[in-house]
Amino acid sequence: MTVESGTRARDVVIVGGGHNGLAAAAYLAQAGLSVTVLERLDEVGGAAVSTQAFAGIDARLSRYSYLVSLLPEQIIRDLRLDIRLARRRYSSYTPRPGEDTGLLVDRVDSAASALGADAAGWLGLYEGTSRLARALFPTVTSPLLTRAEARRAVGDDDAWGAFIDRPVGETIQNALSDDLARGVALTDALIGTFAPNVDPSLAANKCFLYHVIGGGTGDWDVPIGGMGAVSGELRRAALRAGAELLTGAEATAINPDGSVRARIGDAEVGFQARWVLAGCSPQELARLLGDEPGVRGEGAQVKVNLLLRRLPRLRDARVDPRAAFGGTFHVNETWSQLDAAYETAAGGSIPAPLPLEIYCHSLTDPTILSEELQAAGAQTITVFGLHVPHRLSERPTYAGGIGADRYRAALQEEVLASLDSVLAEPIEELLLTDGDGRPAIETKTTIDLEHALRLPGGNIFHGPLAWPWAEDDEALDTPADRWGVATPYARILMCGSGARRGGAVSAIAGHNAAMAVLESL
Repeated sequence: MTVESGTRARDVVIVGGGHNGLAAAAYLAQAGLSVTVLERLDEVGGAAVSTQAFAGIDARLSRYSYLVSLLPEQIIRDLRLDIRLARRRYSSYTPRPGEDTGLLVDRVDSAASALGADAAGWLGLYEGTSRLARALFPTVTSPLLTRAEARRAVGDDDAWGAFIDRPVGETIQNALSDDLARGVALTDALIGTFAPNVDPSLAANKCFLYHVIGGGTGDWDVPIGGMGAVSGELRRAALRAGAELLTGAEATAINPDGSVRARIGDAEVGFQARWVLAGCSPQELARLLGDEPGVRGEGAQVKVNLLLRRLPRLRDARVDPRAAFGGTFHVNETWSQLDAAYETAAGGSIPAPLPLEIYCHSLTDPTILSEELQAAGAQTITVFGLHVPHRLSERPTYAGGIGADRYRAALQEEVLASLDSVLAEPIEELLLTDGDGRPAIETKTTIDLEHALRLPGGNIFHGPLAWPWAEDDEALDTPADRWGVATPYARILMCGSGARRGGAVSAIAGHNAAMAVLESL
């Protein structure tokens, strides 16, 4: 290829050093290609990073992404990653609103899961998802199946109809009768997705499917050392293979011929690549190409990190807080509460009470805390709030400038109020204070994700999710098409969460983009 004077020739330039970009870099460099990764921020990892969030407190929290389910063992083996994932005994605990009881779902002792009349329905529901997981998860690191091939692989028309063809909310309604049990089952369809309980668009079905097929089991595991340990291992693998990782390197333009311009420090640098892999969102790629941006994604969540002196007491005296917080702690997520929250948000207001999911990393993996914090009984709490679509942040009250601070404060207030509604003591009284005397609480809204990580509308999936297969009439003529990483340009491939089978911390999109390149050689 012809290279302009002052332009560096590379086989592959990867725009974006998130975990997918690092995985692609490792695979391609391992295959002998020259690879450069351009990362705008001062560290690689994207949303899969750990940080000391609170000044003067020796605790490294997974700032954005926090659990792992979809990372295939094949990628861990291929790249020789030293990643340890810990399984949690408890699936979930959900207090009943207005009562001093709740539902604890125990993976080990099914008798302890007081599902009552819904026990058989719950078992049947998740037997169906298990069949999907066993059939579909092994395919995510292979060329795309067609819809018909995926259906044959599942081999269960009832399960296919229940979770693929019909709204998953309808399936949950038919399987379960309890308002609380229905809500707990539905939440997997709503993480990062703004949709009604019964969603005719099936966007909720796609979200649900990715949440229940990981590892062939649907389990969500704790990364030992925090999410930064996952990205750190991918970084190490890329460097070991010979990839060049440039931080503080912002891509400023991409051309369909494979040329890339970047600003590195005060210098403008050019690259000419055989392939350009986009670890950024499809909207960001369009901006760099000078194309129309297309439909912007919309996130629908708020994330709050807290550091506590100890776990809070529960209203339900029968349940040990270590069990309740040992899995996913659901707050104000009954079926009817989720429905009301959706309607409130769709009407333009922040829901109250806000539906929440809580996760305590330090119970499963105390290594993210210093020995002093561990000895003192400190615990981390991560809260993920549902049904706060990015459009709420764009209301005149919050749009721009100080409005972003008001929006963050308003969401944080609702998160704390929702938490307090199910606890036996106010959560704020348990917060540690940082070195500057401030409460150890950090709130990240969709505005923050858009600004810090350039996620369009704060969408954690980079855009609408797609089924993990191709439609039967879809063209699969090129390696990029077959691996689900194609763009309108032959030399440019998607390798981030916006690729087919992207989303979550999985490295699947990075793997598949690398395989498409290698198949093209």
